[in-house]
Amino acid sequence: MFKAHRDLNMRLDLEVISSLVTPRARVLDLGCGDGSFLRHLRNDRGAEVLGLEIDPALVGRCIANNVPVVQWDFSTPLSFLEEKSFDLVILSQTLQETKEPDKLLQEIVRIGKLAAVSVINFAHFSCRFQLMFRGEMPRTPQIPYHWYDTPNIHLSTIDDFRKLCCELGFEIREEIPIPARFPRLSKLYPNFFAVGGVFLLKAK
Repeated sequence: MFKAHRDLNMRLDLEVISSLVTPRARVLDLGCGDGSFLRHLRNDRGAEVLGLEIDPALVGRCIANNVPVVQWDFSTPLSFLEEKSFDLVILSQTLQETKEPDKLLQEIVRIGKLAAVSVINFAHFSCRFQLMFRGEMPRTPQIPYHWYDTPNIHLSTIDDFRKLCCELGFEIREEIPIPARFPRLSKLYPNFFAVGGVFLLKAK
């Protein structure tokens, strides 16, 4: 997994999410890292931004970047945030690290008029081939950890995420596959060729 918003040039999902932000929107980013992405949204889109981040060092870097931030643990409820208090809530390549991803998704669609969620696709063909031919847990640019030191506890596929959204009663307003290679095939068969996807969600 690319670390939270630290390398914007390498994160195609963040470019997609940036394109979904309307001018002067109120934006909340869960797991905002050093705040560089929120700073980009503020400067490029005129967004009113707020970040939530658990790492004290990254909270300090947010402050240095002049980005408003709240230190927050994903296991703590978001009850302090009101319903539909943000135009867009962002959760980028973070869902797989949370203990209760379904409950967190319900919270972000409650808080946001829309939610932009980027997920890592564990069903990408490189993951499948590593399991099949090496018999080892896959490692990719999106999942660079060993099985014993990974923060990821709920790996899933694009198809898994779609099914969960259906079970939770969310409307998928837009789905954008993130290709590593083969962009056309990634659009046609995202669960096999896309390394991840960005989903724009709304509560029904």
